[in-house]
Amino acid sequence: MTLECSRKLYREACRYFPGGVNSPVRAFGAVGGNPLFIKKGAGARITDADGNTYIDYVMSWGALILGHAAPEVVAAVRKAVGLGSSFGAPTQAESELAQVISKAIPSMERLRFVSSGTEAAMSAIRLSRGFTGRDKIIKFDGCYHGHADSLLVKAGSGAATQGIPGSAGVTASLSRDTMVCPYNDIDTFRKVVIKNAASIACVIIEPVAANMGVVTPDAAFLKEVRDLTARHGIVLIFDEVITGFRFHFGGVQTLQKITPDLTCLGKIIGGGLPIAAYGGKKEIMACIAPSGPVYQAGTLCGNPVAVAAGLAMLKVLKTKNFAALDQRTERLCQGLKERFSRRKINITINRCGSLFTVFFTPGPVTDFTTAKASDTTRYAAYFHTMLKAGINLPPSQFEAQFVSFSHTDKDIAATLRGLA
Repeated sequence: MTLECSRKLYREACRYFPGGVNSPVRAFGAVGGNPLFIKKGAGARITDADGNTYIDYVMSWGALILGHAAPEVVAAVRKAVGLGSSFGAPTQAESELAQVISKAIPSMERLRFVSSGTEAAMSAIRLSRGFTGRDKIIKFDGCYHGHADSLLVKAGSGAATQGIPGSAGVTASLSRDTMVCPYNDIDTFRKVVIKNAASIACVIIEPVAANMGVVTPDAAFLKEVRDLTARHGIVLIFDEVITGFRFHFGGVQTLQKITPDLTCLGKIIGGGLPIAAYGGKKEIMACIAPSGPVYQAGTLCGNPVAVAAGLAMLKVLKTKNFAALDQRTERLCQGLKERFSRRKINITINRCGSLFTVFFTPGPVTDFTTAKASDTTRYAAYFHTMLKAGINLPPSQFEAQFVSFSHTDKDIAATLRGLA
């Protein structure tokens, strides 16, 4: 396998982009080496600039649940762009997509389209503050909700503490309004809420965490989060940018029978194009301009090409068998466990539906602290072993792997042979 074209393209990219990439997650800093430059994708496979083909488990970080270049999505995009790429004015298709989403996720009584998951989370938090008149927010250590300043905050030294800046450029004063709790630790969360209830505008959480690797919530954890926030008039935001339409045709909230006040969506609802949404209770969403005093706008919000891609994606997705996708993912994870066991390598695989992460630790992995116990050196070796075998994995231990409807049983078998 040669990667000379990718290396050359990377050197050229470094002349223009910080680190040679337009998003840090694409860099290979955590595993070593240079990133692949991708030329095309089809189904479960991608081809790089050198002509090497890989079975892909990144899938545009979960957006491509139907696979690369899904024919129905491609056709819809071609038709839409032929009519105009952007109008800066309302279109009927926006309402059609909103109707599909709100029917699938009934808690989203009203919604607003934006262009990224970051915008959705940032806007939902601003809306929560405007609705409640309160300033503080709670997030959970290891959960990622985009790169807005108030969300790039990490836990301090205590079990639950005032956040500290997690990035240069994030001010300490802004961080003081963000409190960080450990994921799955309901006792700590309860104490923080009771102590600060009158000043907390919202709690934002991934109902299945996928940005410290996959971490599932304890059975009673999310229910108690919902009960406490409701009791104290705190807006509960479910960040379903990754989980929305991932496990069934709707939100994970429906499966867990927990109704948040606001929900953020992205990735799958755009079919691979940049679109996201936030929405929830009518009385909360009524605070958004032009109906209310909370301002949020965007030239490309509800972009007609992205909306067309999303409509096509969801139309096909509604016909799919999610149980079969879950079973295929389970077969892959079970096969990985058996192969690592034969090598006497301690791993923990956390899986939820078609999301999973291989942690190089005996586990269990229940929060960010236990996730960070994983041996990242071993993960880097695993990553490169699989890459040489034609398997593309996330270039970081702390990311999810995504199985799509385009992955076949033959793809699963070929993936397992890569580790044989």
